[in-house]
Amino acid sequence: MPNNNVIANPQSNQLPQVKGPEMNDRDFLNDGLSTCKYLTDSLNVAVREASHDQLHADMLQILVETHHSARELYNMMFQNGWYKLEAEEQQKLQQAQQQFSGYSSQFPY
Repeated sequence: MPNNNVIANPQSNQLPQVKGPEMNDRDFLNDGLSTCKYLTDSLNVAVREASHDQLHADMLQILVETHHSARELYNMMFQNGWYKLEAEEQQKLQQAQQQFSGYSSQFPY
């Protein structure tokens, strides 16, 4: 039974049928995306804790550029059918929205 909640493009025919030890295009893109995710997590901490204004600004620029690179890699993977998403059920989205909308009354402003 196919999963109707999967959001994906058909996979391109660029990948070999049998995967050997060598890296293919999908492997390189996946490695790059994983690296960008790791870097953005680490850079976010570094930017938040930078005490020098110019260092903060420089690292923030690197963080933004790394986020853009991650998005480009994700888009390439998604376009080739190498990255799949799963749509959430509408009922679960509404429950989460209701749960968290009640929190706004607790904000001090």
